[in-house]
Amino acid sequence: MSAYTAEVIGTMMLVLFGNGVVANVVLARTKGNDGGWIVIAAGWGIAVFIGAFCASEFSGAHLNPAVSVAMAAAGKLSIVDAGAYIVAQFIGAILGAALVYLFYREHFDVTEDADAKLACFCTAPNIRKLGQAFFCEVVGTFALILPIFLMATPSLIQGEAPSDSDPVLGLGSLGLLPVGLLVFGIGLSLGGTTGYAINPARDLGPRLVHALLPIKGKRNSDWSYAWVPVMGPLLGAVLAALLYRYVLSS
Repeated sequence: MSAYTAEVIGTMMLVLFGNGVVANVVLARTKGNDGGWIVIAAGWGIAVFIGAFCASEFSGAHLNPAVSVAMAAAGKLSIVDAGAYIVAQFIGAILGAALVYLFYREHFDVTEDADAKLACFCTAPNIRKLGQAFFCEVVGTFALILPIFLMATPSLIQGEAPSDSDPVLGLGSLGLLPVGLLVFGIGLSLGGTTGYAINPARDLGPRLVHALLPIKGKRNSDWSYAWVPVMGPLLGAVLAALLYRYVLSS
């Protein structure tokens, strides 16, 4: 499987499980209706883990334009490859969002709250101050990217970071669990203001799907806010990459 196909599939699974848990909690007459924020945060953490282990072997499982931009800014990925990854991520996010709608279509039809329907696709701030929301998205994404860069590689040599010649401990899919836990933690700690998009593809791709699909009783797709969960995560990612490069060189 090519890296780009892996990014499509991984991001599709990320959005299917992530937006799927939102739909299960906020739409009418679902088994998970009114399950609460912890259910959503846990579901998103698991969604990241699932998407990551689907793609990791083939692409490194970026699944997020902010990650790809950060990798390019840190000198770990070429600009051309980063652009191709981002295109694949948006395709995957669109496919995942369409699947969520098809899966929960009957529940979309019986839900009267148009804001709840939009929430199944994209994020929105609870207090509508765009500057503050932008700051929250920058910080939330910074808190995602920097720990990913600083994550230690398991080593068979006790108490030492592995060098290029040292054996490393392969954990398979379990090695991606810390990233899922990190996203779970961001949701619990930093998600209460904007819904923690921290991923431009996860927000903008499904927002486009919401705008295009014939969803019964839907509202507008809130395009006046749409730039925040795109530009905020990209800035946060670049800041994290620059700090990582500075720390590494100091």
